[in-house]
Amino acid sequence: MIERVEYEVAGRTFAGMLAVPQDRHERHPGVLVFHGGSGPTAHERERVDKLAALGYIAFAPDLFGEAFEDRARGLAVIGELVSEPAKLRARTSAALSWLANRPNIAPERIAAIGHCFGGLAALELARSGADVRAAVSFHGRLSSNAPAKHGEIRARVLACTGSDDPFCPREQRVAFEEEMSAAGVDWQHHVYSGAMHGFSVPTIDASKQPGCAYHARADRRSWSSMLALFGEVLTI
Repeated sequence: MIERVEYEVAGRTFAGMLAVPQDRHERHPGVLVFHGGSGPTAHERERVDKLAALGYIAFAPDLFGEAFEDRARGLAVIGELVSEPAKLRARTSAALSWLANRPNIAPERIAAIGHCFGGLAALELARSGADVRAAVSFHGRLSSNAPAKHGEIRARVLACTGSDDPFCPREQRVAFEEEMSAAGVDWQHHVYSGAMHGFSVPTIDASKQPGCAYHARADRRSWSSMLALFGEVLTI
């Protein structure tokens, strides 16, 4: 069952979705699931439910803290969080702290994942030096206004990108790989042929969002790669 929960960022209340495995008497690893530019949707709900069924305590926080009145407001909020990494990192860190203090969580075994905007959020959490075992980006922005410095990232990093994603061109992909290598990170970058932005979201409307399309093969492969990484870092 998925619960609506609340957490705080600098005294301001934010909401989120929490899914817990049926066996609530055991300690479980945790996964933060960061949403895309539309805020928490059925996609995040499906993912936290799926992760809970696999034995993870999954938490999808609302990083915006508001329902956008219009597209302009949404773009303004997202633009601010992208351009000022400290603000985004503060929100992801608060969500991590909330999850790490839940009953039955194994706080030393937490990972962060996200798609689109959430992919960037997961990477920014890792760049902040947060104590997470893994950070996984699904078709997220790979560049940051505050690139990681050597030794700052504790997490193992997996980036999953579509080869035809117009929002993540080759130059950005190469720069990300160079950043991760320079920072001494244990990283992987999987690029899927024929996949565009949003490849992991079955409900994405390609007719209304140019450059975006669901890609079943990339979705399946990237999810499997994430689980393989979890198998390495989230087990006792």
